[in-house]
Amino acid sequence: MFPKIRVGIVDDHPLFREGLAHTLERYGDFEIVGTGGSADEAVRMAQSLRPDVMVCDICMPGGGLAAVEEIAATGSGKVLVLSMKDDTETVSAALGKGAFGYLLKGSGGVELASAIRAIHQGDRYLTPSLAVQLLSRSAIRTAEPPVRDPLAGLTQRESQVLSIMVEGRSNKEIGNKLALSEKTIKHHVTRILQKLSVRNRVEAVLMASRRRQNENRVN
Repeated sequence: MFPKIRVGIVDDHPLFREGLAHTLERYGDFEIVGTGGSADEAVRMAQSLRPDVMVCDICMPGGGLAAVEEIAATGSGKVLVLSMKDDTETVSAALGKGAFGYLLKGSGGVELASAIRAIHQGDRYLTPSLAVQLLSRSAIRTAEPPVRDPLAGLTQRESQVLSIMVEGRSNKEIGNKLALSEKTIKHHVTRILQKLSVRNRVEAVLMASRRRQNENRVN
């Protein structure tokens, strides 16, 4: 006979956690080793009783996500989040803190049992509807085009002109420095303003200056 899966239950609603315990005890392969109603109790239970799987809500006194993170960090047990919250941000946050699974409270006892068994075996478990949402969100992010850098659209000559503009030089001074006519420089400046979608050379210089400051921070 295989040893039972040792389960801890933490939820701040006594009737709900009692119902969970009763539901799991109907199956022959679970042993409820403890219950609690706060994040502190979840951490203490995990560290002292060392259940195989902790079933935890994340909306409870002390912060459920903080408890998930501490339990995961200390290796005190694998956490299955059982929550009403079904937004992808919360789900991602819980998984990022180290939860092995995320199940919605509207799920049935059969799915709860399956999730606990899967997590006990080292697998991850996610309510199917949440998995679809996360995959869709990931696909949308992947499909989003990268933010275009307006300065990247400048030609080498236009970049040279803008670089000297940052120094506060006039068109004539820029022309002298690059051995070009003032008329040619004026044409380059016009093209620069158009490509950067700015109204005047002051805005162009500000944009270039910000780019230079960011590059200096990185370097």
